[in-house]
Amino acid sequence: MLSRSAMGFGTLGMANILGRGNVAAENSLAGPKRDFFPRAKRVIFLFLNGAPSHIDTFDPKPNLVKHEGVKPEGKLFKSAKAGFLPSPLRFDNCGKSGLQISESLPSLGKIADDLCVIRSMHCDVPNHEPALLQMHTGVLQPTRPSIGAWALYGLGSENENLPGYVVLRPSPKIVVGPALWSAGFLPAKFQASSVITRDMSLDKLLANIKSPGSAKSEQRQQLDLLAKMNDAHKKRRGEDTVLESHISTMETAYRMQIEATDAFDISKESSKTRESYGTTEFANSCLLARRLAERGVRFTTVYYTKGSSNQPWDTHENHYASHAKLCAEADKAAAALINDLKSRGLLEDTLVVFGGEFGRTPYAQKHDKKKPGRDHHHTAFSMMLAGAGLKGGFAYGESDEFGMNAIVNPVHVHDLHATILYLLGMDHEKLTYRYGGRDFRLTDVSGRVIHDLMT
Repeated sequence: MLSRSAMGFGTLGMANILGRGNVAAENSLAGPKRDFFPRAKRVIFLFLNGAPSHIDTFDPKPNLVKHEGVKPEGKLFKSAKAGFLPSPLRFDNCGKSGLQISESLPSLGKIADDLCVIRSMHCDVPNHEPALLQMHTGVLQPTRPSIGAWALYGLGSENENLPGYVVLRPSPKIVVGPALWSAGFLPAKFQASSVITRDMSLDKLLANIKSPGSAKSEQRQQLDLLAKMNDAHKKRRGEDTVLESHISTMETAYRMQIEATDAFDISKESSKTRESYGTTEFANSCLLARRLAERGVRFTTVYYTKGSSNQPWDTHENHYASHAKLCAEADKAAAALINDLKSRGLLEDTLVVFGGEFGRTPYAQKHDKKKPGRDHHHTAFSMMLAGAGLKGGFAYGESDEFGMNAIVNPVHVHDLHATILYLLGMDHEKLTYRYGGRDFRLTDVSGRVIHDLMT
């Protein structure tokens, strides 16, 4: 069998190469490939690095008070060195819906009727690196395309003068790093454009966006000449998706000189708008995300890092002091973003996602009554969504009485991804890319759309 089929192995590789070229051509930035009418045109993912505690934000667990100090049992929690730790925070019935939200999120509480909370999220591992990769790419290992790259691959961008996928981060140091927003094996043009937002001045945000020695008309002539040379080069070499992606990137960079300098300039916003978001790095990034959304950027990820910590929500000790400060910033900016989108008529076709890579344990990590911490927790956590025709003032799924495990309508990361793609108008089972001899997709071989979240 091997001797007869040996010559066929080479053609498998050739078919893969040709298939990749064909798929890339069909999924150019020119037009979307939707399977049905979309509820959302764009996504803004507000990512809280380090993982916030569901017990202290969106998932009230009053029964923990009865079991305070009791050490949890079971193989899954053999690392627990201390007992259950009830939240000292009050949960209020917010809005007309009465959605229960922690007092640490007062601004989000005021717009509770616009929020859709999943209380039964779970992922595969409680370690940052693989969980971060799974939340962004669907798998635990690096080199796979991120969800933003998949969205851009399937739909393209609504603005050819700006990147279709943008990552906003205040620090170049983020756990895992570029693998979280990589195009993976997809053509390079679906890679995110990463922007460091620590300094919001345009010359820092968009370094080298303008040529110091050439006018725009001269650059156009240079690019036209390069296009002719590249075309001749391609005719000799045939299809080359990497080369085509580099050419596309240069064209986008040229067109960005005018549009990007306007889109990224948050100083053009009114003082009232800027005050509503706050003055933190995360607030500035959220405001910039709104400016990008209204200009047709398909997918924007805003990372919440803070100071020297690239995982500020990783509160292994002194949890409540840290939690209060983090929530004060994230709550105000996230609520302002949702309100801003709504006032501009953008929330109805924009999906906002708010959460981290997993949750935190309902028990204390150490025997420290003064400064207790919470450890990593992956079998139950919460994710907040808004916009895109989702039910407002709605909580979906449940964790058990301790917040240990998702028990009612559990939602895996694959399910979340399938739902996001559905809201964008794409069938997660049909959005595939042939690589290495098989068809890959964001949701791997599982995932279900959570239709109960939608109106």
